[in-house]
Amino acid sequence: MSVVKRFLSDTFIYGLSTIVARLLNFIQTPLFIKKFDTAVYGIFTNMYAWAAFINTFLAFGMETTYFRYLNKVEETERPKVFNTTFIVAILTTIVFVFSLLTFLQPISIWFAKNGLQQVSDYRSYIYCMGFTLAADALAVVPFAKLRAQNRPIRYGLLKLINILVFMGLNVFFLAGVPWLLSRYPEFQNHFSWFKEGWVGYVFVSNLVASVITLILLLPQIKGFSFVLERQLLRSMLSYSFPIFVANVSYIVNENLDKILLPHLIPGEHGESDLGIYGAIAKIAVFLSIFVQAFRLGAEPFFFSFAKNENAKKVYALIMEYFVVAMMLVMVGLSMNIEWLKYFIEGGDAEQSAKYWSGLNFIPVILFNYVLLGIYMNLSVWYKLSDQTRYGLYISGVGAVITSVLCYILIPHFSYVGAILVTSIAYSVMVSLSYIWGQRNYAIPYDLKKMGMYMFIGTAAVAVNYLFLERSFWSGNAMLMGYILFIVWQEKVFIRRVLKSLGN
Repeated sequence: MSVVKRFLSDTFIYGLSTIVARLLNFIQTPLFIKKFDTAVYGIFTNMYAWAAFINTFLAFGMETTYFRYLNKVEETERPKVFNTTFIVAILTTIVFVFSLLTFLQPISIWFAKNGLQQVSDYRSYIYCMGFTLAADALAVVPFAKLRAQNRPIRYGLLKLINILVFMGLNVFFLAGVPWLLSRYPEFQNHFSWFKEGWVGYVFVSNLVASVITLILLLPQIKGFSFVLERQLLRSMLSYSFPIFVANVSYIVNENLDKILLPHLIPGEHGESDLGIYGAIAKIAVFLSIFVQAFRLGAEPFFFSFAKNENAKKVYALIMEYFVVAMMLVMVGLSMNIEWLKYFIEGGDAEQSAKYWSGLNFIPVILFNYVLLGIYMNLSVWYKLSDQTRYGLYISGVGAVITSVLCYILIPHFSYVGAILVTSIAYSVMVSLSYIWGQRNYAIPYDLKKMGMYMFIGTAAVAVNYLFLERSFWSGNAMLMGYILFIVWQEKVFIRRVLKSLGN
């Protein structure tokens, strides 16, 4: 039980900073929704989908590789691991920035072909997002170093500073300056540069926040030496390349629909639907936070605990209660959508109606995150057994499914088709990872228990949405029943955990 206590402690410490940062970021959503109509918010969603895709290339799987090799080398060799991973980050960033500056104009013209924004506007968006991605890429390994050194306070503080700077500048540009100019028109000359409702201010704010964060990470970079250990580099690249390709495939599964939707449904209608999709997906941020917090705490733990004789049993136990926790979050959010929807309320009744038209599909988006969390948990087998090529195969299959089905479903069903594509892709990936994992690194998961909790939770949500019109009271009554059922089923385990935490 001390193992569970340690895992919960690690996940809570690193997850708390992620939760706070993502929640603060979520708080900005009403400001964006009220300030931008669905088409403009679609541009915002599209740009960040591209950013997520490019960020994978820049990271090159080095974060996971860094943790793996820290546990493979002697302690005296660990600085070489940092140097090597950081050199890779520097080189990929240099190549990216050079390519961005070289092709900035044609890329801007391509983005502006729908005619919803000027080429000059897209040039500004891409320029800011490009350098934001560069700063974030250089921060990946220093942040991983903080986690490896078990320094959660500094890690969390830097994450918090990043989001507070981002939020503060967004409030200044999108609310503060308009209020100032409406109250004191005489200041108009001092703000001649200001564009009311310009989405580019979000990208400017993000750039400033990322640069400040990178500067604050300089103590973690101190001592870095640009000395390349060629043998170590070859070994690390051999390990990281399948992870990199798998991460690219994962981003394709997660964001290709948002990239393609404006092109498969051209014009303002496509951007508007993407805006609705991006807005309703924000409600699912609470579950995505949980998945991310788990990854931050679990990955270092899984690697450090791998040599323990009970490792596989512990991994199975973690999976079971991770699924329980995810389902509780999914059911809780789904049953409370009637008040959560006000976080994506538009500037007027017409805009609100547009954003709220997608509310019925939020449970499916949430369930997709449950599948993603299960897949992330399952992926431990190929990382620990150094068979990362399987991650490439699984994510590659998912990427192919996503790519093909996007072209089939999105033109007919718009963002609803995109949501279904994600469900199908993640279901296949979870199945493949489980089957291959049991053959190569068998972990004794209790499928019957996890399946029971997933079925009951999903069924309760379906009843509330299909027959009770998303009733707040009936939904929460079913939620309480679901919680009590889980507590009753897991009462022995809960007593053991509480007893362990009390010691």
